[in-house]
Amino acid sequence: MFIRFATNPFSLGCALACVLAVSWGCNQVVAQVPKNKAAAVDKLQNPFPQRQATDEFSNKLIWLNTAPLKKADLKGKFVLFDFWTYCCINCMHILPELKKLEQQFPNNLVVIGVHSAKFETEKGTDNIRNAMLRYEVEHPVINDADHSMWKEYEVNSWPSIRLLDPEGMLVAGGSGEFKAEQVAQFLNNALPFYRQAGLLDEKPLRFNLEKIPPTPLRFPGKILADEKGNRLFISDSNHNRIVITTLEGTLIETIGSGDIGKADGDFRTTTFNRPQGCALNGETLYVADTENHMLRKVDLTTKKVKTIAGTGEQAADPWPGRVVNAPPARGRYVGKPATTELTSPWALNIHQKDLYIAMAGSHQIWKMPLDESEIGPYAGNAREDIVDGDLLPREPFAGGSSSFAQPSGLSSDGTWLFVADSEGSSIRKVPFKKGTLEVSTVVGSDHLPRGTRLFAFGDQDGPRNEAKLQHCLDVDFLDGKIYVADSYNIKIKVVNAKTGETKTLAGTHEPGNSDEPARFHEPEGVTHGKGKLYVADTNNHLIRTIDLASGKVSTLTISGLEPPAKQAVAAQQ
Repeated sequence: MFIRFATNPFSLGCALACVLAVSWGCNQVVAQVPKNKAAAVDKLQNPFPQRQATDEFSNKLIWLNTAPLKKADLKGKFVLFDFWTYCCINCMHILPELKKLEQQFPNNLVVIGVHSAKFETEKGTDNIRNAMLRYEVEHPVINDADHSMWKEYEVNSWPSIRLLDPEGMLVAGGSGEFKAEQVAQFLNNALPFYRQAGLLDEKPLRFNLEKIPPTPLRFPGKILADEKGNRLFISDSNHNRIVITTLEGTLIETIGSGDIGKADGDFRTTTFNRPQGCALNGETLYVADTENHMLRKVDLTTKKVKTIAGTGEQAADPWPGRVVNAPPARGRYVGKPATTELTSPWALNIHQKDLYIAMAGSHQIWKMPLDESEIGPYAGNAREDIVDGDLLPREPFAGGSSSFAQPSGLSSDGTWLFVADSEGSSIRKVPFKKGTLEVSTVVGSDHLPRGTRLFAFGDQDGPRNEAKLQHCLDVDFLDGKIYVADSYNIKIKVVNAKTGETKTLAGTHEPGNSDEPARFHEPEGVTHGKGKLYVADTNNHLIRTIDLASGKVSTLTISGLEPPAKQAVAAQQ
């Protein structure tokens, strides 16, 4: 773990203490000043006597959501730098916490996102802009493509934070996920000194936020074809709803009001929070309600939606029922679905009588019987990596078993569960039958040394030991082939399920919005039906089709589909 403070965290003279909490694959540190506010303001002594000066912003930086800023523009404000990259699930988890802080301290705090990319594609300003719009980031963001600020502030992990005081001096920092309350306590204890010293500017700053015009779909994520029922289920993620059409594009209906929420009810009143993967069992549709950290069940006959797993809060522990310091439960870490917290469920797949869940936030595959009797990890030790081996460790987090890295897509051939393991740019396979078979890698980085497996990506077709993907987000199995939404390569690829040989099916590595030549923009979902692949072309807000016989790419027209009324009005303002 790397943590850098501007002062000695254990020095009473600097009035800074640190509280350390450890979660899966991620360490977090939050600095706090003493609760005795009088000590901080006595004789106008700054509580941070060993503050560190910081440089002026480089004029080479590209700013989003604002005109370029100088340090003088931020004088009188606490400034929280959030070092992030838009693929990172842990970075996604703290965005709501940052929003809480912005709302709690509108006059005293400015959050600035410093986007220091992991993947090559993430360095593009337009791609960062799309990510900001998708996650509704309402603070300034710097494109730190060359990692200059990352190096200046000695950051080495995502997410990380650095805090400047109202005089522009570095006073604290940490890495990993955190809760808004922890930082709020720090600010509440530090503000009295700066207020008494006359160092605050308590007028709120306003920024010119990026906007997007209304579109029928908004950042569609996952997509599911029901060939027998001639239906297409589209996770219209940023409209917080599920859209149902025919395979030809005729609108059938929508599920969800469009508002962010977690209310159960009928199709008109129920609410989601950026739903992703779906799975169909007869006339029951299961939905991964990703940012609510819940699973929902949709009765397509009665048109009712019900929450079946998750509490609406992100899990603090990826092992349900675990008792710290107690003997290990030998893999039987399960809980009742309705009371078990989940962490960013992203994709779903049904095999026989079980629902399998790509639990992206805890880097695991979970399982829940369709009778909803229990839920818990099925594969993965919750350590973010690409490691083949046994389904589960003998005890939580232990090595010697399989590791995943933000699994985000699922498909199956009936024997294996195929997984798009996005942060490792790998395609994995998980056995349904326990005992003789292990988790293994179809194509990817499992064979590389530790510490390099999450950074082995590229755009290369060829045999298994040469092929490279870049942040693949979905898979779809058909006739011995795995079709892959190779999102950051902006392509649809096809992988031989047995040999791992990989070929490009459509896409040119250049983002675009055209059928000929076929160009996509970070596609995130893929499914098949009636001789076609259906692709959620996420950043283009479209559904595309690929004829599997001819390779011809087309755009699916969904006549009559409109954005939710409230969101359409807001986007136009």
